[in-house]
Amino acid sequence: MITNEKILIAGPASQVAFPIARALAARNEVYGLGRFSDPASRARIETFGVQCLQADLAHDSLTSIPDDFTYGLNFAVTRSGVFDEDLAGNAEGAARLMFHCRKVRAWLHCSSSAVYHYAGRQPLRETDPLGDSRRSFMPTYSICKIAAEVMARFAARQWQIPTTIARLNVPYGNNGGLPAFHLDWMLAGTPIALHPDKPTLRNLIHEDDYVSHIPKLLAIAAVPATTINWGGSDAVSVEDWCAYMAQLTGVPAQFTYTENAIGSIVLDLTRMHEHLGRTTVDWHDGIRRMIAARHPELRLR
Repeated sequence: MITNEKILIAGPASQVAFPIARALAARNEVYGLGRFSDPASRARIETFGVQCLQADLAHDSLTSIPDDFTYGLNFAVTRSGVFDEDLAGNAEGAARLMFHCRKVRAWLHCSSSAVYHYAGRQPLRETDPLGDSRRSFMPTYSICKIAAEVMARFAARQWQIPTTIARLNVPYGNNGGLPAFHLDWMLAGTPIALHPDKPTLRNLIHEDDYVSHIPKLLAIAAVPATTINWGGSDAVSVEDWCAYMAQLTGVPAQFTYTENAIGSIVLDLTRMHEHLGRTTVDWHDGIRRMIAARHPELRLR
């Protein structure tokens, strides 16, 4: 438990960071840094006591941002599809923010399993090859995530900032996530695109689990930076969770298979289990809770 600290969260209104910001704001002085182009998303997090700081990491000066935080968490992401813009926002922005906040006790940089070279259902270790695995789906995403990791590693060494780089796969919960998108497509009668090399496995991690991991992720921050896979302890297939949602709702799941879809991403979680422990929310329970929260009009079987 983290209490009575001054914490900066970049990207606090995002699907992943919102539950974290809400939990930390209950016992800490939390500041949220973002573009806040949607006033409603800003108002939503201010409701929980998060103090909002407006800045674009790609372009804006950070001189008006406080620099006396005890912890920093970077969940910000820029996905314009334009390389110059996305490299500036994700990679340069990560380093500029770390330099500005270099007095922190520890820094958490949220990365993604999208940094790995595609390996099918082979569990991926932190030392495995990196690659551009998202080009057909999000053309700048993988490269920008890799570049942002490099800048976080550089900043940790250059300014002696204890840092953890966590490669996340795949977050979900009442605030959304990949299964929520799939349910929306099911309700709309839209086929879900999957890779023909099936089943398509993921390490679903519920927001209750990843929120509980934040103190431990900060505790293992180091110089050089600690890199760690971050996901649900048990891999589950997209086919299985869609079938379970169909069972609960009575709404069928339709699939279409294409080489352009993202294939399996399975993480070797040996390091995570050593430092953070196993996740505790069973994916069946998490999915049921997600549907109940996001679609109260549906009567679950």
